[in-house]
Amino acid sequence: MTAAALVAASLTSLPSQAGVSISVGEPGFYGQIDIGGYPQPQLVYPQPVIVQPAVTVLPPLYLRVPPGHIKHWDRYCRGYGACGRQVYFVRDDWYNRVYVPHYREYHHDNGRHEGWKHERHDDHRDEWHGDEWHGDRHEH
Repeated sequence: MTAAALVAASLTSLPSQAGVSISVGEPGFYGQIDIGGYPQPQLVYPQPVIVQPAVTVLPPLYLRVPPGHIKHWDRYCRGYGACGRQVYFVRDDWYNRVYVPHYREYHHDNGRHEGWKHERHDDHRDEWHGDEWHGDRHEH
């Protein structure tokens, strides 16, 4: 067998993996959302869910998760880093109808900051130029 044939044969046995990244505000996003500055969230349960006692008291998390994760939260909390935390699950209808439009309005360019410059007009080191960041601070 030639070297090219060996390489081709080895590549067919590799699992195919596609990197997919979904952010807040996009369809299919599940995870923590920041409710600061947003309307009061509608919750699945009025009381927080806690899987295990917390060593230290941390602020509660507001999460959007698939319904199956809510039902069996003790199985899924670790994946969200939330087993020892108070967790409030936000309702999907509130997330889609209220949170996403507010989020998109505030983040209208999906975080790309095209042409956006910091408010400091005296220091032009920290700027976006097209798709490139020029500077060492990112205040967002």
